[in-house]
Amino acid sequence: MAGLASDGSNPDVRLLYDVNGLAKSAPGWVDRAMEFIGEYGILLAVVLLVLGCWWSARRRPDTESAVTAVAGMVWAPLAAGIAVLVNVPIRGFVGRARPFVEHQGLDVLVKGKTDFSFVSDHATLTMAVGAGLFVAHRKFGLAAIGLALAEGFCRVFMGVHYPTDVVGGFALGTAVTLLLSPLAMALLTPLVRAVARSERGRVLVRSRRVRRVAAAAAVDIPEARSESGRNDLAA
Repeated sequence: MAGLASDGSNPDVRLLYDVNGLAKSAPGWVDRAMEFIGEYGILLAVVLLVLGCWWSARRRPDTESAVTAVAGMVWAPLAAGIAVLVNVPIRGFVGRARPFVEHQGLDVLVKGKTDFSFVSDHATLTMAVGAGLFVAHRKFGLAAIGLALAEGFCRVFMGVHYPTDVVGGFALGTAVTLLLSPLAMALLTPLVRAVARSERGRVLVRSRRVRRVAAAAAVDIPEARSESGRNDLAA
């Protein structure tokens, strides 16, 4: 894989220089902002999206749909962790050096990166979460996928990854999430359903307000039927 990146005529290398060249021509504050966003900011935003998805899932009108949505939300970060672990032997096997090791003139915004380059952990993690959230909640999933794409751009902009490192991370994160999703949901859904039935844990699956509304509706329906029956008898 390293050989693919050694030739300056390679499209991977050309795109690396084109995107990283934006960092060279940008003001210093833009580089500092991109460094923070690409290293920490987008990861923090992804965490907030997971929490937002959980908050929304708890407000589903019925228990079963809430259980399914919360189980999908739980699977998203678990899938990301598994995908990053899967990447450990891949990195060691491929052994691709960071782009700034083999190519001169790059504007490297994050120093001290000594590990291998293929595939990008950041791209893998963010896309795994995006794919997982998309299964649980389309709106939050699309937002997370958008953040993953932005993360991939940042990693190349910062000069710490080739574009193919990012594409490989997207593919790995998506594959791990979707391939293991049926098994994960089969295991997580009964667990989340049991939490929803417990006295202390049910608030993690359904909000108190939604449960109160559902309980009130369940009481109103029999009363309405009883009133209708009395009216029929009176008629």
